[in-house]
Amino acid sequence: MKTLFSGVQPSGIPTIGNYIGAYKQFVELQDQYDSYFCIVDQHAITVPQDRLKLRENTRKLAAIYLASGLDPEKITLFIQSEVSAHAKAAWMLQCISYIGELERMTQFKDKARKQNQRDGISVGLLTYPPLMAGDILLYNADVVPVGDDQTQHIEYTRNVAERFNAKYNDIFTLPQIKLPEVGGRIMSLNDPTKKMSKSDDNQKSFITLLDDPNQAAKKIRSAVTDSDTVIKYDKENKPGISNLLSIYSSLTDKKVSDLEQQYEGLSYGEFKKDLGEVVKEFLIEFQDKYNYYLNSDKLDEILDEGRDKASFKADKMIEKMERALGLGRKRK
Repeated sequence: MKTLFSGVQPSGIPTIGNYIGAYKQFVELQDQYDSYFCIVDQHAITVPQDRLKLRENTRKLAAIYLASGLDPEKITLFIQSEVSAHAKAAWMLQCISYIGELERMTQFKDKARKQNQRDGISVGLLTYPPLMAGDILLYNADVVPVGDDQTQHIEYTRNVAERFNAKYNDIFTLPQIKLPEVGGRIMSLNDPTKKMSKSDDNQKSFITLLDDPNQAAKKIRSAVTDSDTVIKYDKENKPGISNLLSIYSSLTDKKVSDLEQQYEGLSYGEFKKDLGEVVKEFLIEFQDKYNYYLNSDKLDEILDEGRDKASFKADKMIEKMERALGLGRKRK
């Protein structure tokens, strides 16, 4: 069975767009791969964090993973900082990376521009890609499900793995990018031409997985559509109603074409009222599962088991890397 690795930062509560575009698809992938899901808290500290909030968000994200349907009997769920191999791998990969290639990373340039205005640019922000590469390469991941904004990082990971393999020893698997399925990109409720984001200043533009279900339904009812009245999927000419159809389809597993037929001749108001109820019921069920995991000892048991399993596999790769580089004493 091939191996899958995914890492998500504990930087706030994910939206239903994150659920539809990522977590829901993770659940579908867990039967196809030996899957490692990592909460990458070390990546989070490349920008200033409140330590208590970071720990809180880390536990919350673990509970969200499980509430989404990930089965701890099928997958490995763990926290990055609890597996020391990640930091070790990052240092070794930094030593064969070049400043120029790291400075060219689009996300570094964007975040550095913002961070420099406040606190100066941290070294960690620059060396983020080697840590991410280490996350992936430690587990010999064959596939990495990412959004299109992360493809440059996966290309860097492949490049640095090839460089290591050619210069020292052929030990790394070159990962393949797995982009979300068509329809996985959920847009803003207020501006359907841009992606839904929890950092949006307009609270009506997004719904988080922990939003009050009644308020979430209200946001759906006030979502932007268009001046037409036909409920039809047309992403170019009718982005608002198309986005809502995508949400409806994803949360109910009904085909968009069936929804178009179901609401033929009905108004946007009726459609949005029904979708609001769908979102409300989804959030109620999701939050029941989330609260169960967050408030039970089972969450820590799952994370402990995940840490031990991930450490066992990652430490083996660290030994190979250190041996290839000549670090430490020769092992028999």
